[in-house]
Amino acid sequence: MKETASPPRDGSVVWTLIIVGAATFMAALDNLVVTTALPVIRDDLGGELADLEWIVNGYTLPFACLLLLGAALGDRFGRRRVFGVGVLIFTVASAGAAVAGSTGALIAARALQGAGAAILMPLSLTLISASVPPARRGAAFGIWGAVNGLAVAAGPLVGGAITEHLSWQWIFWLNVPIGLALIPLARRKLAESTGGNDRLDLIGTALVSSGLFGVVLSLVRGHEHGWTSGSVVTGFVLGGLLLIAFVRWELRTSHPMLPMRFFRSRTFSAINAASLLMFAGMFGSIFLLTQYLQLIQGYSPTEAGLRMLPWTGMTLLVAPLAGALTDRIGGRVIISSGMVLMAAGLGWLAALAGPDAGYAPQIPAFVLCGVGMAMFFAPAGAMVMGSVAPRDEGIASGVNNALREVGGALGVAVLASVFASQGGYGTPQVFVDGLTPAVWLGAAAVLAAGLVVLLAPRRGEQAPPAGGAPEGNEGDRPEPAPALVP
Repeated sequence: MKETASPPRDGSVVWTLIIVGAATFMAALDNLVVTTALPVIRDDLGGELADLEWIVNGYTLPFACLLLLGAALGDRFGRRRVFGVGVLIFTVASAGAAVAGSTGALIAARALQGAGAAILMPLSLTLISASVPPARRGAAFGIWGAVNGLAVAAGPLVGGAITEHLSWQWIFWLNVPIGLALIPLARRKLAESTGGNDRLDLIGTALVSSGLFGVVLSLVRGHEHGWTSGSVVTGFVLGGLLLIAFVRWELRTSHPMLPMRFFRSRTFSAINAASLLMFAGMFGSIFLLTQYLQLIQGYSPTEAGLRMLPWTGMTLLVAPLAGALTDRIGGRVIISSGMVLMAAGLGWLAALAGPDAGYAPQIPAFVLCGVGMAMFFAPAGAMVMGSVAPRDEGIASGVNNALREVGGALGVAVLASVFASQGGYGTPQVFVDGLTPAVWLGAAAVLAAGLVVLLAPRRGEQAPPAGGAPEGNEGDRPEPAPALVP
């Protein structure tokens, strides 16, 4: 089956960026938006500490595990159509979360939210790629990266501000009018396209989803139950075996969900490994640093979020510039340089941390983190999409987003374990004793991401995209990879 695509009905790239950006902002924001609202939710709904953790993890699990399925459904049934379904599921689930009368109902609604996000998120890059000429994709991915970076970093601020000034229910109610507006807009304004595989790989889907579920479930439960506990080890073992079975199946089946030929591309392999490491370092560090601002430095959730603006604000300023620069020089050097800056910022924060540390000396470190993070998002998206043929962009985006989510869960789990083993919540000094080595580890993960991405080919050495050239007249769609990857 050839890739099919219809041109945008009004030729508007701007509409594509608005619709896709708004939808992915909601999905990325809801990853961390409830963290600062958890104490209020506990007072209102009750529940134990484990219940509160599952309000967060209930979203992460289906989000991470169903991303590849969302991409495959889009390739088979139409990316615009499935994107709209994902927005609808996310919107309905948000309303369900807002009216939840118990922690169990809220966790169920959060799980449905995660499923909707898993459907819409991997299709966002594909929809942008289909509507933007190759020479301008870096700039478009820069805007997408700015929106996603802002959503990730602003989650605690938005959640805290809404909880303080409205109520925690409004965290979810605000998604409803946005989602209802996006559904008809997506149908009218987005170009439709399908991928190169006209059959769903049901066995592959079951294997990879189950395998990811086992691994991610053990990651989020490891700190609570112990990394050597029977249930956690069993989850890792069974999940790993299922993922191995998935790889073996994909090598044998004639219609694979994830063609293993993708990993012959040094660019595809390097950028995905870098994504896992970067998100591990970033998510784990943000998880602890937002608590440091509140518990040790005494700021309210809103005040803590405002003091993260030197980090989050840099994303809005730098990501579009990084995207435009990617169109000119490629993404390899931009990402590696950004990761060095972000690692330096995290190391700075770790060195400054103390029970009586002031906020002002942290500002340059927050700026470095924000600049470095912004230099990752746009080039990474461009490198992923440029490393495969156009018909394979949906599943390639799904792989990258899945690894990002696994990386985020891994980072929070590992850095929280380091924090707990070296410190805790007993006194400010004990907290700092745990925070410092954990954030240093986050800096090391980010620096490793910058080194790994250098394994991608230099500009001029780029091999053809995995899967070969796009079907049809190559003159109609120039090969994007050389313009995107150094």
